[in-house]
Amino acid sequence: MTDDATRLITELTAIVEDFPKPGITFRDLTPVFADGPALRAVADALVAPWVGKIDAIAGVEARGFLLAAAAAYSVGLGVLVVRKPGKLPRETISESYDLEYGSTSLEVQPADFPAGTRVLVIDDILATGGTLAASSRLIERAGWQVAGISVVLELDALNGRAALPGRDIHSLQRV
Repeated sequence: MTDDATRLITELTAIVEDFPKPGITFRDLTPVFADGPALRAVADALVAPWVGKIDAIAGVEARGFLLAAAAAYSVGLGVLVVRKPGKLPRETISESYDLEYGSTSLEVQPADFPAGTRVLVIDDILATGGTLAASSRLIERAGWQVAGISVVLELDALNGRAALPGRDIHSLQRV
């Protein structure tokens, strides 16, 4: 399952040089999302290691929403949305974190799932690890358990795993 997903990621990912600024190589996954069989293969591969060990799947705004929804649908689970501030209408808790150019925060609604819910966190890319680390802390503060983290691409040069010590991380492709 993972081999097929990895092959499709390699074939379909658009490589865009010098975006969003000179010297950056951007790996655009939207062609993977646009291809039905590829999206299915990727969603299934993201969740496969955790089937039977999770109760919900968290998607980190915004591309993580696409992946989490597809993966949750494939295994019949619900989706927890990890949103940017001010997007959720009911009571929220938030977690702030630093970016290379400032800081931001993420929010969840603790009433969405009962305490102890085992959550798989899904996102498109593991780069520096800041967003996934903040998401993991936020999930735990809400009373849930982070069962694991699953990403489509991991950018090894940015050492994002260092920001996620002790976390079980599954990457479909490491570059």
